[in-house]
Amino acid sequence: MFFAGAFLTFMSIGGFPSFTEDMKVSHHERLNGHYGVATFILANTLSSLPFLILIAILSSLVAYNMAGLHPGLDRFVYFASCLLASLMVVESLMKAIASAIPNFLMGIILGAGIQGMFILVSGFFRLLRNLPKPVWRYPMSYISFHTYTLQGMLQNDFLGLDFLNQNPNLPRIQGDFILTHTYGVDLGRSKTLNLVVLFGMAIGYSLVFFGIIKARDNVPWKTLLRKLHNFALLTHFQRG
Repeated sequence: MFFAGAFLTFMSIGGFPSFTEDMKVSHHERLNGHYGVATFILANTLSSLPFLILIAILSSLVAYNMAGLHPGLDRFVYFASCLLASLMVVESLMKAIASAIPNFLMGIILGAGIQGMFILVSGFFRLLRNLPKPVWRYPMSYISFHTYTLQGMLQNDFLGLDFLNQNPNLPRIQGDFILTHTYGVDLGRSKTLNLVVLFGMAIGYSLVFFGIIKARDNVPWKTLLRKLHNFALLTHFQRG
């Protein structure tokens, strides 16, 4: 589950160079007045969505049965939906980074660093309750989309299962007991809510993407930098 939710989404960073090229093309098209920012973001999202759905379904078909996860069509659909939402979050995040940092090498480094940090605080390498609270537990684990992906997938697989106890005289171990005591999953947040949060994050990063593009289009950066440069030179000569 962690492989599907983290590794496959991490590989989506490879699409960053194409995002930077899309930004260049869209900038020229917007200058020519062919379409606006909202149209570009909507078209870019809809054009990539069928491929993200295909990746999510094919990856789930391979990983779900191979790992022997909880059988059932509804659980498989949730697993694939969770993977799709994670891919959409990464796509939106990398587009926002591409709009702010057009240099693809620096963008890939920044995107990989952000995702690596999100993976570390997701509750896989160290349980959420054991993370240092000032920064890594609050707010980093709540910002990380891997947290909601992992907890949703764990709930999807363990809820409804029970396991034999090593001591035959003791009752069987319920799946919710394993979730809370072994994996530290918060059952107060349902798996449906985890999925909703993931799609909400994808929309949120798209709005950030929209805001960055609008800010860059509305601010004449070259003129502003030229004025700051001239002001610095004038101040230097006045002091001299």
